[in-house]
Amino acid sequence: MNAVALLRLAARLLCAAVLATVWPASAAPPPTQLITQALSVASNADRFPEGDPSATTVSLPDDWSDSQPRHDGGVWYRVNFNPGPSLDRTDLLALYVPRSCSNLDVFLNGRRIHSGGRMADPVARNCHYPQLVSLPGGLVLSQGNVLDLHVRGHALQRVAARERAGGLSELRVGAYDELAALHADTLFWNVTAVQIASLALGMLGIVMTGLAWVNRRDAPMGYYGLMAIGWALVSARLWWREVPLDNATVEFLICLSFTPILALAVQFLLSYAGVRSRMIEAALLAQCVVLPMSLLLAGPGRLFGMTGAWYVVLAAETLGAMLLHLHISWRDQRSEFWPMAITLGAAAIALAVEMAVQRGWLALPPAPRMQILLPLILIAFGVRLVVRRAGAAVAPDASRFNMDARVREITAEIERNHAQLAEMRIEQVTEKERKRIAADLHDDLGAKLLTIVHTSESERISTLAREALEEMRLSVRGLTGRPVRLSDALADWRAETVMRLGQANVEIDWKSLAEDTDQVLPARGFVQTTRILREAVSNIIKHSGASHVKVRCAISGLQFGLNIQDNGKGIPMELDGKLDRGHGMSSMKHRAKQMQGQCLVESGPGYGTVIRLTLPLGPEAPAAPAR
Repeated sequence: MNAVALLRLAARLLCAAVLATVWPASAAPPPTQLITQALSVASNADRFPEGDPSATTVSLPDDWSDSQPRHDGGVWYRVNFNPGPSLDRTDLLALYVPRSCSNLDVFLNGRRIHSGGRMADPVARNCHYPQLVSLPGGLVLSQGNVLDLHVRGHALQRVAARERAGGLSELRVGAYDELAALHADTLFWNVTAVQIASLALGMLGIVMTGLAWVNRRDAPMGYYGLMAIGWALVSARLWWREVPLDNATVEFLICLSFTPILALAVQFLLSYAGVRSRMIEAALLAQCVVLPMSLLLAGPGRLFGMTGAWYVVLAAETLGAMLLHLHISWRDQRSEFWPMAITLGAAAIALAVEMAVQRGWLALPPAPRMQILLPLILIAFGVRLVVRRAGAAVAPDASRFNMDARVREITAEIERNHAQLAEMRIEQVTEKERKRIAADLHDDLGAKLLTIVHTSESERISTLAREALEEMRLSVRGLTGRPVRLSDALADWRAETVMRLGQANVEIDWKSLAEDTDQVLPARGFVQTTRILREAVSNIIKHSGASHVKVRCAISGLQFGLNIQDNGKGIPMELDGKLDRGHGMSSMKHRAKQMQGQCLVESGPGYGTVIRLTLPLGPEAPAAPAR
């Protein structure tokens, strides 16, 4: 088997050698030719003007602002190329033109083979689009091929940016496949990458504008979103080459768009740093009016010079806003300084390079760097803003939470101090009036009520008069301002509560403090607590249907607690959430609040009602006299 395999291999090699001898190798495609010189004639004729005495040889790339200043219209270029004797009729050749501004027609050996669009006003806008023209094999000669290129463009003075001024780049003639790869790469960076970046920036701007609309206080995101949308709309001109407007109108509209975009950028930087200036806002609005008026006064023939001056002003404004933002960030928010410094530094470098290109200090780049780099920078920073916004929505910032808590504490402290000051100021003035009212009540109203108690023939009237007399005495006790020992107050409350519940056939389990205490209650505190306890007992007797009541008293630090629990039917479910609407419950809570205390009511069907009263014994209570 090995011998047979070797014989077969030898036979194949012999056949290959014979075929190589009989059939010559196919001719390789001609190499790519770089054309850097052309015969140029300024003319709007339909064909290359033969024998025109103004025809001159120019170097490619040909920038009209250098070779033909202020020329606006058409320019013919004629070049020759020879594929050479290796040309095969099966080879597909192409002409590659990296830049022809604004539009291009191509003729091969007198025959028109390519049109980039409309050549009459308004001219198709193809400045950013590289042109790939296939050369028909039937028209290509082995020697002496003539290519005529008609470029229609605009003078530098009539455009707002140098890259849109008339001109023609160097030319390449070669194999179609090789030049198609070069054309696809240039088209991606000149057009597709710009379109992708602008589309992504526009979508991000819509999202951020929506977030700002939902949260009206998030003004920086609103400014950023509108700025991103504006930039995306301006970049959309790359999608629309056949604009039905003349060049002067299109350039004027492009210039107008940059003023509000940069105004939004300045407003974003200021608002993100927490700064708002009415003067700056008014200046930005005035600028949106002054710029178009200055362009109209200058006219289409001086557009580039006027816009160049305005670009310097707008760039200075943007740079000033950047520096102010960084200064405030360094002073107030160090965590935000370095991300903003990197972002704004990159944007400033891109802006400086673009200004140098527009001033002619740097050559036109092969791809629009500003239209790619700046959207990418804005997208990166915008994504960071959205992520921070989402994080803030999920987990509020700890410092802000602490600040809010601190503000609440300070507010409560101020309210307490104010109440104490107000009470101290009016105490001396009202003390005398309280004593007079107490004396009048005791001497006049008390005497009359006591007379009714002893002389009335109606038991009901006598009982009501006795209750009114007790309430009047309680009020007089509060007006006199004499503090009450807590142990004496508990004894009075227990006696009254046991009596009232006993009359209603309700058992009571009252446990006071474990031992006597020298703590005292202010007269006002004693009166209000007595009324709260009476209201609670009245509710038990009238509404609860209870058979047993537990009362517990305790002192914890400077707090006195009184818990009253019954085994009644509780508060019905339909009244849940409406406890404060009745006069009784709301008055109990209001009285506790007046004493800087708290009254809580817990209830539910099946386990009765619990009233928890907590009162401060605080430093305002004077010490009890020593025994």
